[in-house]
Amino acid sequence: MSSTDLPGALAAAVPTPAPVRAAEGEQVRSVALPGLSLTVRARPPAAEGLPRALYVHGLGGSSTNWSALMRLLDTAVDGEALDLPGFGHSPPPDDGDYSISGHCRAVIRYLDSRGREPVHLLGNSMGGAVATRVAALRPDLVRTLTLVSPALPELRVQRTAVPTGLLAVPGVARLFTRISRDWTPEQRVRGVMALCYGDPRRVTPEEVTAAVEEMERRLALPYFWDAMARSARGIVNAYTLSGRYGLWRQAERVLAPTLLVYGGRDQLVAFRMARRAARAFRDARLLTLPEAGHVAMMEYPDTVADAFRELLAETGELSRTATGS
Repeated sequence: MSSTDLPGALAAAVPTPAPVRAAEGEQVRSVALPGLSLTVRARPPAAEGLPRALYVHGLGGSSTNWSALMRLLDTAVDGEALDLPGFGHSPPPDDGDYSISGHCRAVIRYLDSRGREPVHLLGNSMGGAVATRVAALRPDLVRTLTLVSPALPELRVQRTAVPTGLLAVPGVARLFTRISRDWTPEQRVRGVMALCYGDPRRVTPEEVTAAVEEMERRLALPYFWDAMARSARGIVNAYTLSGRYGLWRQAERVLAPTLLVYGGRDQLVAFRMARRAARAFRDARLLTLPEAGHVAMMEYPDTVADAFRELLAETGELSRTATGS
């Protein structure tokens, strides 16, 4: 029986997929891979032959977190941003693995499916931890690495980051859903923005409206809180790993030229970690933005774009961009 032949009662129980929001000039497609399906957002480059870039979002985020930066960099790279399994418009992975390694495998599978040409890899927060592991394990896939507030292990976690970490504790997500059941989608969005932005007033009314609509869609997904809780647990578990699988040890193994971006008002990743990260990555340059929060690529996309172009220029990648090689 095909999906269009379902009995009326069962058909009513199957949610109709919401249309994927795309900014002007963006294209969105679904990519089927072994064990998972990924939604990928792309912006056609301004010229043919530009090197590829892949953007990876953080916990609770989606590919739309990169739309502003993708637009600014479309003359430098052929950019794509993916929704990690269980986030954005990507369904959960078949194996239910939301660990950092699980998300890492999803990124690697996608890159391998697109060919062996290395990419400029960019990650934010949890996506920064994922990108670090990809770069350490598969240096052949990464041309340069850009990390915005990467979720790398901290011994002293900021007080403001504790509630997010508590999502990893079994039962807390269910408890939170009960406590917050009367919150409106706008209240939830305002809370997230207050946590993630250095100055939430920088968010335009149009961006708030879009975020509220997206929050309404996500809350209707039966797997929303499971993906959040299991991914939070994956971050916490990654923080406890030592030896060659520890994220700081893997950061030391990264060969790709690396740009690190940290915000002075970040409430989730401590600003003090910037110096440690700059020492850990062997070929690093550091951009600090005192007024930025956790999502500098959304708050200060022009500044981050300029720093990325400088990375390309310093490493000789800008000349490749100009010639399309």
